[in-house]
Amino acid sequence: MTRRILKTKPFESADFLASGSQKLINDYLEVAWEEMFEMSDPDIFVTALGNVAKARGMTEVAKATGLARESLYRSLASGSKVRFDTILKLMAAFNFFPNPGGRAQG
Repeated sequence: MTRRILKTKPFESADFLASGSQKLINDYLEVAWEEMFEMSDPDIFVTALGNVAKARGMTEVAKATGLARESLYRSLASGSKVRFDTILKLMAAFNFFPNPGGRAQG
């Protein structure tokens, strides 16, 4: 019996999101939004925003938000302290508008 070696690559959220629809992105952000509150961890949502930004392309997102591409990379890096106005600009660029009650609409 011959054994085959299966080569895999690590799962990359941005690659998956890039192949999807706006609904997929909204659903992904909605889950991250809800988990952020459940876990009291804003990094969950910031990471999700970063994954969507990579999926859309940082240059395109920079144009849509009016922010410099380099600034986006720094803001969305793991452990960064991203400004709230940057989060709002990203949410608007991704057409993601959560309800104050926690459930998002988009």
